[in-house]
Amino acid sequence: MEVKKVGIVGAGQMGNGIAHVFALAGYDVLLNDISQEALDRGVANVRKNLDRQVSREKISAEERDVAIARISTTLQLTDLGQTDLVIEAATERETVKVAIFEDLVPHLQPHTILTSNTSSISITRLASRTDRPEKFMGFHFMNPVPIMQLVELIRGIATDEETYKTCLGVVENLGKTAASAEDFPAFIVNRILMPMINEAVYTLYEGVGNVRSIDESMKLGANHPMGPLELADFIGLDTCLAIMNVLHDGLADTKYRPCPLLTKYVEAGWLGRKTQRGFYDYRGETPVPTR
Repeated sequence: MEVKKVGIVGAGQMGNGIAHVFALAGYDVLLNDISQEALDRGVANVRKNLDRQVSREKISAEERDVAIARISTTLQLTDLGQTDLVIEAATERETVKVAIFEDLVPHLQPHTILTSNTSSISITRLASRTDRPEKFMGFHFMNPVPIMQLVELIRGIATDEETYKTCLGVVENLGKTAASAEDFPAFIVNRILMPMINEAVYTLYEGVGNVRSIDESMKLGANHPMGPLELADFIGLDTCLAIMNVLHDGLADTKYRPCPLLTKYVEAGWLGRKTQRGFYDYRGETPVPTR
């Protein structure tokens, strides 16, 4: 199956990044969100990131302009029914994703492939809430999408070979690398990454080190480009907590129990960079540790 037009649900950090790479690769993109403000902000972020690529001579000004012209927006979820591939990139809550699929499915063309950018939720379970489990799979991009090379492709129990091969071809057209993951909680990347971040939060919670010492230790001692707490702020602490809950619930192993301090930060609304406070306070010129 040939994919020409792609629908993206959610214009946030992941959604606008996905729109960016698809438009740059020559696909027509229809970006959906629940408010015009979110759509405007998403397209503005795409333009800003494309401008950055131009300034670094990664792409030409003409390529930037053509990519922007390929992106259109809509407030109507039903408009995505005329696309060949839909990528859901809404918040990491299963109830939200299921509601989106239930609203969208009646308007899809028979051939449309439906995918989710979920970083942890069961693909088989999401697919079962649609009319096309054989044409449903996980399409998990890494953040920031324009920079990160990997895409996890996750087949549900009913996903057919044609759907997988079509999505694999799309990843190749984007110039990215696909990793095939089985449908187990958090797949590959977050099955490994999130427990490490959670352990870093426990290290802070238990007073083994403060925010700065923990991050510096992992950057200088393990050659990580970002410390685990800085990375958690970048990802979003609510997303980290949601993934740890999926791991804990899905695998029933106490080693995946979310740290109480992570829960406390989320309850306080300190979600990281997107709310200006998390393990660091971003309201000044330089981020300052909050503990």
